[in-house]
Amino acid sequence: MSDMDLISGLAGKSASKMILLVLDGLGGLPHPDTGLTELETARTPNLDALARESICGMIHAIGPGITPGSGPAHMALFGYDPVRFEVGRGVLSALGVGIELGPDDLAARVNFCTVEKGVITDRRAGRISTETNQRLCEKLSSISMEGARVLIRPEKEHRAALVFTAPGLSDRVSDTDPQKTGLAPLRCEPLPDGGEAAERTAELVNAYLDRATEVLADEHPANMIVTRGFAKLPHIPKMTDLYGLRAGAIATYPMYRAVAKLVGMEVLETGPSFSDQMDALNRSWEGYDYFFIHYKYTDSRGEDGDFEAKVSCIEEVDSQLPRLLELDPEVLAITGDHSTPALLKGHSWHPSPLLLRSRWERRDGVEAFGETACARGGLGVFTAVQLLPLMLANAGRLEKFGA
Repeated sequence: MSDMDLISGLAGKSASKMILLVLDGLGGLPHPDTGLTELETARTPNLDALARESICGMIHAIGPGITPGSGPAHMALFGYDPVRFEVGRGVLSALGVGIELGPDDLAARVNFCTVEKGVITDRRAGRISTETNQRLCEKLSSISMEGARVLIRPEKEHRAALVFTAPGLSDRVSDTDPQKTGLAPLRCEPLPDGGEAAERTAELVNAYLDRATEVLADEHPANMIVTRGFAKLPHIPKMTDLYGLRAGAIATYPMYRAVAKLVGMEVLETGPSFSDQMDALNRSWEGYDYFFIHYKYTDSRGEDGDFEAKVSCIEEVDSQLPRLLELDPEVLAITGDHSTPALLKGHSWHPSPLLLRSRWERRDGVEAFGETACARGGLGVFTAVQLLPLMLANAGRLEKFGA
């Protein structure tokens, strides 16, 4: 019996409200001049006060030493073993922009990028605007492929979703994004276990990308696209069914709206700012038991390598927290899905700080919300898949196991 089966079997009813607030890429590394991370540098009176009222710890998205993608990191936070329930990034991108996937569909995440003299000089094409992305996707929509339908839609900034539709497509093909600058875009290759279907799929992908390069040749900075996360729609049991929850998601980026939808949450309408997200939370408060709130910009600024901008993003969230706290949820968890240290300009394997506030948890003496302080917290260090059962227990939603 899996842990999910166990927890589902113990799940009961309660009127308690739960909030999971995820500051994407929250964790960081110490600045060489100060020895403080972005979170420890930020002025966070509300988060620090919450830490004093909570029990704290650190969580690994997958496990020690493993750098997670955003998809598996969020699946773990929602209580799913991210290795057992692996969801390709392409599926999340497609669902996030409203593309309904069927059995003949193969989806991929697209990055518009800048290529000069055959090598990638900017993997994000200067973070082009979503409006520019829309125009470029319309331009690419002129491409037709024999034997397959191709759909490309803008996601946000430099990201888009790409879907090929044809019988017999395989997701056992490689990415074309090297995920580093200074390298040439890769060719799509069949994976060793992919067989003839993967070979045909790789040929289709490469033919499309060659056409896309021709179409974008006169554009700058977004003069090429690269792909990653080829995937087909998996079967995922809904957390709303497993645990009897009415769950709502408040997220601005399509991918996080998609992963929430995939596990059964209702995606709620919100504006782009964290203040808008707090407005959405207040409007929807009576309709749901569990809220997932996702704040993206801590991760974006970390990927940009902008330490101070990431600090400012954390401070923005902190300034709005009183509006959340006025609702007085019975269970509140605040953490990151993974760490994105500005010093590394990307996701890392370092655990994320966590606070859990509930009347049923003891206080542990942590005085501030930061990596160093939370590492001494009473929850210790554990994996993210264990967070949801802990929240359910504190919400009075888990029955006793055994006699």
